[in-house]
Amino acid sequence: MKWAAILFTFVLTTFALAEELPLAKPCNEDLCKLPNCRCSSSNIPGDLEPRDAPQFVLLTFDDGVNIRNIETYREILTGRVNKNNCPASSTFFVNHEYTDYQRVNELYNSGHEIALHSITHQTPQTYWAEAKFEDMMKEFGDQKTQMAHFANIPINAIQGIRIPFLQMAGNATFQVMAATGLRYDSSWPTTSFVDPGLWPYTTDYASTQDCIIPPCPTASIPGTWVLPMISWTDLNGFPCSMADACVFVPPRDDEEAWFKFIVTNFERHYLGNRAPFGFYVHEWFISAYPGVKKALVKFLDMVNNLNDAFMVSASEVIDWVQDPVPVNEYVKKSCKRFIPTVCRPSSCGPLSAPHNEMSYWMQICNTCPRVYPWLGNPLGR
Repeated sequence: MKWAAILFTFVLTTFALAEELPLAKPCNEDLCKLPNCRCSSSNIPGDLEPRDAPQFVLLTFDDGVNIRNIETYREILTGRVNKNNCPASSTFFVNHEYTDYQRVNELYNSGHEIALHSITHQTPQTYWAEAKFEDMMKEFGDQKTQMAHFANIPINAIQGIRIPFLQMAGNATFQVMAATGLRYDSSWPTTSFVDPGLWPYTTDYASTQDCIIPPCPTASIPGTWVLPMISWTDLNGFPCSMADACVFVPPRDDEEAWFKFIVTNFERHYLGNRAPFGFYVHEWFISAYPGVKKALVKFLDMVNNLNDAFMVSASEVIDWVQDPVPVNEYVKKSCKRFIPTVCRPSSCGPLSAPHNEMSYWMQICNTCPRVYPWLGNPLGR
């Protein structure tokens, strides 16, 4: 009887969230207060002066984790420490297909953040633009359970989402986040709020952010966070949301030119309102161009040696925004803590995949599934 009541409550909640929601109202700063609400704004949280705000640097990677790209991640990330003596960390937005969950566990145990990039990462892009609540629940709500299960990481450590192709899905993503305890979305580019940059904010009230890839959220969905993807500017003045999407760039074998290109974009933040600086990229771009890789390593070395800049995960940025303190206090705070998990490795396969009649192998930290996990059956039972 108890489980029937719980299921009935979940169904009612899901139905309510799936209903069309009224438009969010303009933000009321008297009512929207930290730690749980923030208006969309370029103002520094806590009303700090730029010189007193820590400069956060976000290095994020999209797509699957596998035995090949883990070598790049080990090479450029292992042993990095910020000037406050806390380990530097990155965020990995991971999709399911062909992902090696043992390597995901390795990244988590190395102090990095594991976030979601959907189960299918499927094309065409219109699939995501037209996705409804039920679609996004299968892609992201179920992926949260899937990721925790196969990589053996705590489910509450999984907090973020990035939609494939940065294709916004209106209110659906944020409804799923509210229903499943996910915390933030980092899929929404801005080209209008780059100087000064837009700081993270919640969707309690209407956003003022420009909608580059519609549909963007319009409803009031309290407590879910937007981590804006502040665009870079390429050499011809055109915006680009990800480093590997910039068109007019230095020669990719020119380490010094690329280092200057990165630093020029970084300084717009560092010498401005210190909104988080994102280096958003796919691993293939780093491994394919050694000059770019060397420039990135040189840039990260520089950041790790600055007294007021910190290479952190996306969730750590949200942590600070919720409780903004001056940089002289931030450097005295205890480093983030997490409990490492054990990966009991299993090599599974061939596993049949009913959705495409292919066979897959999986490297996981759990018992092998019966069939290849997919939409509607995220654990492959």
